[in-house]
Amino acid sequence: MAKSTQLADNEVFRAYATYTAIVLLKMMLMSLITAYYTITRKAFVNPEDTASFGKGDSAKKYLRTDADVERVRRGHLNDLENIVPFVGIGLLYALSGPELSTALLHFRIFTGARILHTFAYLIPLPQPGRGLSWAVGYAVTFSMAYKVLKTVLLL
Repeated sequence: MAKSTQLADNEVFRAYATYTAIVLLKMMLMSLITAYYTITRKAFVNPEDTASFGKGDSAKKYLRTDADVERVRRGHLNDLENIVPFVGIGLLYALSGPELSTALLHFRIFTGARILHTFAYLIPLPQPGRGLSWAVGYAVTFSMAYKVLKTVLLL
């Protein structure tokens, strides 16, 4: 088993850790943006969240959906659906011994695609911008998975 100091000396693993931290922080930022939109639009889904705005019937008007809140929430859910697989597959990929330049290309393209996807969701940018940024990130994760399987299973 590799010691943690060996991983810290591995340039590919350090690149993986860097870009994983970036996309995870971006995903965490989406939580804050969702909370901001929820509070500023006063659109809550849980009755206890409306307590600051009144009691009883006066608070019920804040139990509603809002198009802006839902849009941000969908962007955050899309992050969960795409960044979590990247974290797992990316770790296996980083440990499979890829060339540093190839690994950096994978990690940078994925990170850029996810950041672009967020802007495309929040602004919103016209399609196919959001769809293409999703597809590029998905393809990168698939490419890394293929490399892992090829290395491990000798495909």
